[in-house]
Amino acid sequence: MKQLSLLILATMLLALYSFIQPDQSTDWEVPDSAKKMKNPTDVLDKENIALGKSFFSKYCQSCHGKEGYGDGPKAKELKGDMGDFSSEEFQTQSDGTLFYKMTKGRGDMPSFEKKIVDPEDRWLIVNYLRMLKE
Repeated sequence: MKQLSLLILATMLLALYSFIQPDQSTDWEVPDSAKKMKNPTDVLDKENIALGKSFFSKYCQSCHGKEGYGDGPKAKELKGDMGDFSSEEFQTQSDGTLFYKMTKGRGDMPSFEKKIVDPEDRWLIVNYLRMLKE
Protein backbone atom coordinates (compact mmCIF):
# COMPACT_ATOMS: atom_id res chain seq x y z
CA MET A 1 0.00 0.00 0.00
CA LYS A 2 2.84 2.36 0.85
CA GLN A 3 4.46 1.71 -2.55
CA LEU A 4 1.19 2.43 -4.34
CA SER A 5 0.84 5.72 -2.49
CA LEU A 6 4.39 6.70 -3.44
CA LEU A 7 3.76 5.74 -7.06
CA ILE A 8 0.60 7.86 -7.17
CA LEU A 9 2.40 10.81 -5.57
CA ALA A 10 5.31 10.52 -8.00
CA THR A 11 2.92 10.38 -10.96
CA MET A 12 1.06 13.47 -9.73
CA LEU A 13 4.30 15.40 -9.24
CA LEU A 14 5.51 14.44 -12.70
CA ALA A 15 2.21 15.56 -14.22
CA LEU A 16 2.38 18.86 -12.34
CA TYR A 17 5.99 19.42 -13.42
CA SER A 18 5.04 18.95 -17.08
CA PHE A 19 2.55 21.82 -16.78
CA ILE A 20 5.01 24.29 -15.26
CA GLN A 21 7.69 23.95 -17.94
CA PRO A 22 8.16 27.16 -19.95
CA ASP A 23 6.14 27.04 -23.16
CA GLN A 24 8.44 27.01 -26.17
CA SER A 25 5.59 27.80 -28.55
CA THR A 26 5.58 31.41 -27.36
CA ASP A 27 8.16 34.04 -28.20
CA TRP A 28 11.20 34.36 -25.99
CA GLU A 29 11.01 37.14 -23.43
CA VAL A 30 14.33 38.91 -23.92
CA PRO A 31 14.95 42.06 -21.84
CA ASP A 32 15.77 45.22 -23.79
CA SER A 33 19.09 45.46 -21.95
CA ALA A 34 20.06 42.04 -23.35
CA LYS A 35 18.89 42.92 -26.87
CA LYS A 36 21.18 45.97 -26.80
CA MET A 37 24.28 44.11 -25.58
CA LYS A 38 27.23 44.58 -27.91
CA ASN A 39 29.42 41.68 -28.92
CA PRO A 40 32.85 42.41 -27.39
CA THR A 41 34.70 40.08 -29.79
CA ASP A 42 35.88 40.65 -33.35
CA VAL A 43 33.02 39.14 -35.34
CA LEU A 44 35.01 38.70 -38.56
CA ASP A 45 38.22 37.34 -37.05
CA LYS A 46 38.86 33.90 -38.60
CA GLU A 47 40.33 32.49 -35.39
CA ASN A 48 37.27 33.64 -33.42
CA ILE A 49 34.96 32.00 -35.96
CA ALA A 50 36.96 28.76 -35.83
CA LEU A 51 36.79 28.74 -32.02
CA GLY A 52 33.06 29.48 -32.16
CA LYS A 53 32.58 26.60 -34.57
CA SER A 54 34.42 24.22 -32.24
CA PHE A 55 32.24 25.31 -29.29
CA PHE A 56 29.11 24.96 -31.47
CA SER A 57 30.17 21.43 -32.44
CA LYS A 58 30.69 20.51 -28.80
CA TYR A 59 27.64 22.12 -27.20
CA CYS A 60 25.02 22.82 -29.89
CA GLN A 61 25.34 20.48 -32.84
CA SER A 62 23.65 17.47 -31.21
CA CYS A 63 20.33 19.35 -31.11
CA HIS A 64 20.70 22.04 -33.78
CA GLY A 65 22.53 19.99 -36.41
CA LYS A 66 25.86 20.45 -38.16
CA GLU A 67 24.61 23.35 -40.31
CA GLY A 68 22.21 24.78 -37.71
CA TYR A 69 19.00 23.63 -39.43
CA GLY A 70 17.57 22.17 -36.21
CA ASP A 71 18.07 18.61 -37.42
CA GLY A 72 20.58 17.26 -34.91
CA PRO A 73 20.28 13.66 -33.68
CA LYS A 74 18.78 14.75 -30.33
CA ALA A 75 16.20 17.08 -31.95
CA LYS A 76 13.68 14.28 -32.48
CA GLU A 77 13.59 13.59 -28.73
CA LEU A 78 12.77 17.20 -27.84
CA LYS A 79 9.42 18.99 -27.76
CA GLY A 80 10.41 22.42 -29.01
CA ASP A 81 11.38 23.71 -32.42
CA MET A 82 15.16 23.68 -32.75
CA GLY A 83 15.02 26.59 -35.19
CA ASP A 84 16.89 27.20 -38.42
CA PHE A 85 19.96 29.33 -37.77
CA SER A 86 20.32 30.10 -41.48
CA SER A 87 16.86 31.73 -41.69
CA GLU A 88 16.30 35.45 -41.98
CA GLU A 89 14.07 35.30 -38.89
CA PHE A 90 16.97 33.95 -36.84
CA GLN A 91 19.69 36.10 -38.39
CA THR A 92 17.81 39.39 -37.84
CA GLN A 93 18.00 38.92 -34.06
CA SER A 94 20.63 41.04 -32.33
CA ASP A 95 23.86 39.47 -31.09
CA GLY A 96 22.74 40.32 -27.56
CA THR A 97 19.47 38.43 -28.06
CA LEU A 98 21.29 35.31 -29.23
CA PHE A 99 23.78 35.58 -26.36
CA TYR A 100 20.92 35.95 -23.85
CA LYS A 101 19.02 32.93 -25.19
CA MET A 102 22.14 30.78 -25.10
CA THR A 103 23.03 31.97 -21.61
CA LYS A 104 19.59 31.61 -20.00
CA GLY A 105 17.90 28.83 -22.01
CA ARG A 106 14.28 27.71 -21.57
CA GLY A 107 12.34 24.47 -21.83
CA ASP A 108 14.42 21.94 -23.77
CA MET A 109 17.08 24.59 -24.46
CA PRO A 110 19.52 24.36 -21.54
CA SER A 111 21.20 27.34 -19.96
CA PHE A 112 24.86 27.46 -20.93
CA GLU A 113 25.82 29.95 -18.23
CA LYS A 114 27.45 27.19 -16.16
CA LYS A 115 28.43 24.83 -19.00
CA ILE A 116 30.28 27.52 -20.96
CA VAL A 117 31.55 29.57 -18.05
CA ASP A 118 33.53 32.18 -19.98
CA PRO A 119 31.06 34.65 -21.56
CA GLU A 120 33.56 35.32 -24.36
CA ASP A 121 33.23 31.70 -25.49
CA ARG A 122 29.45 32.17 -25.80
CA TRP A 123 30.05 35.32 -27.84
CA LEU A 124 32.33 33.30 -30.12
CA ILE A 125 29.43 30.90 -30.75
CA VAL A 126 27.30 33.92 -31.71
CA ASN A 127 30.02 34.87 -34.22
CA TYR A 128 29.90 31.40 -35.74
CA LEU A 129 26.09 31.45 -35.90
CA ARG A 130 26.37 34.55 -38.09
CA MET A 131 28.31 32.47 -40.62
CA LEU A 132 25.33 30.09 -41.02
CA LYS A 133 23.08 32.59 -42.80
CA GLU A 134 21.69 31.61 -46.19
